[in-house]
Amino acid sequence: MKLLANENFPYKSIFFLKAKDYDVISIGMDNPSIKDSEVMTIAINEERTIVTFDRDYGELIFKHNYKPEKGVIYLRLDEYEPEQPGQIIEEILLNKDIDLSRALTVVDKNGLRQRKY
Repeated sequence: MKLLANENFPYKSIFFLKAKDYDVISIGMDNPSIKDSEVMTIAINEERTIVTFDRDYGELIFKHNYKPEKGVIYLRLDEYEPEQPGQIIEEILLNKDIDLSRALTVVDKNGLRQRKY
């Protein structure tokens, strides 16, 4: 699985996922301060799933017509330990019943929901 961690995704979670052999690119480490539309373009061109805490990605998908094939996982968590987002992402990726392609997947305290596009 190829992931694109948005700038706001914790480094400890990125390192956790890399240690589990996931192919993760970090915007915060590699391209800090680029626009969300540029993040989308990278994800589309490199066929990566975006992992983010930024709700603007829903607007980019549904209002501005960005359609990353591999989807976006938006974490709406108020409190978490630095490795916890990485652990949540791994749980999602290991669940064969969840199809991330062409979907905005929202994770919050109540669970997971998806909106396909």
